[in-house]
Amino acid sequence: MVTPPRVEPSADGRVARALRAAPVPAALIVLVALSGVVLGRVYADPLLTRLMAGAAVGSVLVSVAARRLPSWLVAPLSVAALAGWTLLSLRLAAAHAALPGGLGEVAADAARNAIPRLLTAMIPVEPAPDTVLVPVVAAWLAGLTAAEVALRAGRVLLGYLPPALLYAGALYVVGPNADPAIGPTVLFAAVAAAGLATPARRDGPAPDPVAGLTPAVRAAVRLRLMAASAAGLAVVVALAALLAPVVAAQVDERPVDPRRYVEPPRVESLDENPLIRISGWALNPDQRLLDVRTVAGAGDGGSPRIRLAVLSDYDGVTWRVGATYRNAGRILPAAEPAPDAATDEVRQEITVGDLTGRLLPAVPTPREVTGARVAYDPATGTLIRPEGLTPGLRYEVSSVRERPDANLLPTANVPAGDEVARVLRVADGAPEPVRRLATQLAESNGAPYARADAIATFLAEHYRVTADAPSGHAYPNLAFFLFGPRNGGGQRGTSEQFAAAFAVLGRLAGLPTRVVVGFEPKGDGPVRAADAYAWPEVLFDGVGWVPFDPMPRPDEEPRPVEEDFRPQPEDPPPSEVPAPTEEPSVTPPAAAPAPGRNEGGLGTPVLVAGGVGGLALLVGAVLAALYAMRRRLTRSRLDAADPGERVAGAWRELTDALRLAGHPAGPDLAAAEVAERARRTLAEARAARSGEDAAAPTHRPGDGAAGPTDRAGGGAATGGPDEAAVDELAALLNQAGFAPGSVTPEQAERAARLSQGFGDALRSARSRWGRLLWTVHPGPLRWRR
Repeated sequence: MVTPPRVEPSADGRVARALRAAPVPAALIVLVALSGVVLGRVYADPLLTRLMAGAAVGSVLVSVAARRLPSWLVAPLSVAALAGWTLLSLRLAAAHAALPGGLGEVAADAARNAIPRLLTAMIPVEPAPDTVLVPVVAAWLAGLTAAEVALRAGRVLLGYLPPALLYAGALYVVGPNADPAIGPTVLFAAVAAAGLATPARRDGPAPDPVAGLTPAVRAAVRLRLMAASAAGLAVVVALAALLAPVVAAQVDERPVDPRRYVEPPRVESLDENPLIRISGWALNPDQRLLDVRTVAGAGDGGSPRIRLAVLSDYDGVTWRVGATYRNAGRILPAAEPAPDAATDEVRQEITVGDLTGRLLPAVPTPREVTGARVAYDPATGTLIRPEGLTPGLRYEVSSVRERPDANLLPTANVPAGDEVARVLRVADGAPEPVRRLATQLAESNGAPYARADAIATFLAEHYRVTADAPSGHAYPNLAFFLFGPRNGGGQRGTSEQFAAAFAVLGRLAGLPTRVVVGFEPKGDGPVRAADAYAWPEVLFDGVGWVPFDPMPRPDEEPRPVEEDFRPQPEDPPPSEVPAPTEEPSVTPPAAAPAPGRNEGGLGTPVLVAGGVGGLALLVGAVLAALYAMRRRLTRSRLDAADPGERVAGAWRELTDALRLAGHPAGPDLAAAEVAERARRTLAEARAARSGEDAAAPTHRPGDGAAGPTDRAGGGAATGGPDEAAVDELAALLNQAGFAPGSVTPEQAERAARLSQGFGDALRSARSRWGRLLWTVHPGPLRWRR
C-alpha cells in the first residue's frame, strides 16, 4: 500500500487556522485579566492589574504553545514559567515600594506573610511583594487550568470555571471597599458568551454521532438528544427564575469585608501605654534613643516635635493608645487639614538607637515612609513597625505639619456627640477634689479655649518638675500629685503627671482631650531620653487638635496650691456652726443634779456600760470588715480567670506576707532576689518559733498538746512549705511574665498553694495577738502595687 504524501498547509491556511483557534484563548486571557481589574480597584496604582494581566497572558500562551506535547509535560513547563514571572513580579513590586534587601529575602518574607498582610493591609493597598504574590500566583494557576480544560479537553464551558472562581474571589476580597464592579462584570459575561459562540477549531469535518446506525435507531438517538437538550434548557431557565430574585435582592446589601475576620497587628503593653516610660527615661537622660536628620522643610517653625503615640482611652488607671493598625505601603492615606491651618512638609531621616518596642517615631502627620515596612492607624496618625524596632534601623518619613490659626482659638467651640465620645469619656471613680478643681477652673472661664488655658496655667504655676518622681497616672496618683503635701512628695512630677492631669481636668471641664507621647529634639542630631516628653491636646471645631503646655517655667517658683484652691468639706465642722441666739431667761436656773444621777434619764453606770459596749461593737465591726476585705482581696488574686494573673496574684500574696513579717521586698528587686529574702525570712521565723517551743514545758506523749513542729506550721505534720517552694513560685512568676499564655491552670493552682502555705507559715510563727493583727492588718488593702 502506498502512503500518499503529506500536504503542508500554505501560509494563508496556517493564518486562517490560527485565527479560528484564537477566540477561546483570547477569551480566557481577558477573563483572568478582568480579575486583576476588579482587585486593582483597592490598590494604590495599576501595578497589580498589569502583573495579573501578564500572568493571564503567560499561563494561557504556555498551554497553547505546548498543546502538541503530552499533557504531563505541560504542568512542569508552566510552573517553571510561573516561577520566573513571580520573581519578576516580586522584583518590580519591591522596587516600586522601595523595600530594602535582596530578592531572596524579599521573596521569603512575602511567602511567609502574603495572606495575612493582604487581608490586614490598609485601603488603598500598596503594591508590595507580599500584597501581589497571592493574586499573581492565583491568576497564573487559573489561566493554566482554564487553558488545559478548554483547549486540550475541548470543554470550553467547564474551562470558564477557574476564571469565574478567581473573579468571585476578587470581588469578595474587595468587599465594601470599592464601588460595585458593574462594568467589569458585564464585560466578563460578554467575553464568556463570545468564547462560547465561536465554533471550535477542527482538523476535519465534524463526525456524525449517529452515522452507521439504522434509520430507526438513528431517529431514536436524535430524539433522546433533543429531549436531553430541552430538559437542560428547562433546568437552566428554572434556576434563573428561582435565583434571579434572590440575587437581585442582594444588590442593595453591603458586601462582607473579609478583613474583619483577620486580626490586625497588635502591640505590647509598653507600646499600648508608652506614658509609663517617661519616668524611666527621665532617670537616664543621656540614653541615645534616636538620630534625626532633617532633609527638608524645617522652615521657621523650629525643630518640630516627633510623635511616638497618641493615647485617647483612659479607664481611671491607665492611658492607652487603643489603635487599630493596618499594614500600609510607602504612601499613607492623606488626612484633610483644618481649613485655616498653615501646613508645611517636613522630611526627616531617622535612625533608631536604644529605642525599643514597635512604635515608630514621626513628625505628625506622616504621609510617606520609605526604608521600613509600617502599619498605620488613620484615626491617630501613629505608626508601628510590626517586626519591632532594631538598633541601626534607618527610615525616611515625610510629614505634613499643621499650625492652626491662633486667632480662631479664643472663639472656637469644641465638638460633642458620638464622634468624640471616646475623648470626652470620664472614667468612674474620679476623686472629689479633682472634680471640684475642674469645676472651679471651668466656672471662672466660659469659653473652651479659656478653660484649657486656665488648666494649663494652673498646673504651670503650682507644681514642680522633678526627674525622680515615681511613675503613675491613675486617679489616686493624680490626686496625690495635685493635692499631696509638698514635704511628702506631692505637687511634683514629670511630664507624665502634668499631661495626664491636664487631660483629666479637661474632660471633667467638658473638653475633648488626649495625651501624646513623643520627643522634643533641640535640632538635628541625637535625640536622648531627656528629650522624651508628654503633652496634652484639645480638639476644637474647625481648628483640629491643638497642643497645650502645662509645664512650669524653669525660672519660676511654684505657688502652693492651698493659696488658690482648698478642697472644702461637705459639712462645716461643729466649731464653725453658729450658736443659736436666745433672749436671756428671767427664770432662775434649777439646781444642778447630784453627781451620779441623771434626772429624767439613765444613770451614769448604764451610760458608761452602753458606751463601752458600743465601742466594742464598733471595733468588732471594723475588724470583721477588714477580715472580709482581706479575704476578698486574696480570692480576687488567686481565683482570677487567667492562669498568669493567678500566678501574679500568688506572688503579691507572698510579698504582702513578707511586708507583714517586717521584711518588705523593694520594687527594684528581681524575683530571684525576693525569693532569697523569703527563704531567709521563713528560716528565721521557724528558728525563732523553735526556740520558744524549746523553752516551753515539755508535755508527755498522749496529753493532746501540739508539738513545736505542729504549731510552727512548717513541718511535715502540717505540710508547710520548704525553702525550695519559694524558688518554684519565683520560677512560675518569671514564666508568666516572659512567656504569656504558657502557664497552665495546674501551675496556677500550685502557685496559690505555695503562697498560702508560705503566708500561713510566717503567720503561725507569731504570737496569738500577732496572728490576729496579721489577719486584719489593713496594709495589703492600701499598699501600692
